[in-house]
Amino acid sequence: MRKPSVKCALLAAMIAEHRWGSPIVEENLLSIAAIEPSDYPTASDIFDDLRSKPYITNRGTRGIELDNSEFSQMADVLYHECDWDPFEIKSRLKHYEGWENHDWA
Repeated sequence: MRKPSVKCALLAAMIAEHRWGSPIVEENLLSIAAIEPSDYPTASDIFDDLRSKPYITNRGTRGIELDNSEFSQMADVLYHECDWDPFEIKSRLKHYEGWENHDWA
């Protein structure tokens, strides 16, 4: 099994800790993500990049959180960039209501 990218590790940690209305700050996300301490500078850059992604809500100094209304885009990222299986994505993104119409192509 190959090691996930830093971005995928951050997203996996965000999904695991997701609670609507509860953003996570960078320090906390990096501490729970499955990344090496040597990857922290890269992770910090990716955290900043995630702020502008459509599936992330930027809460400024309060951190970032998943945007439930954009779970279709999140599913695509997890499938295409992180190599997650559709079954795993469905089991982890429980609040996405568009599964019956989702195109994995």
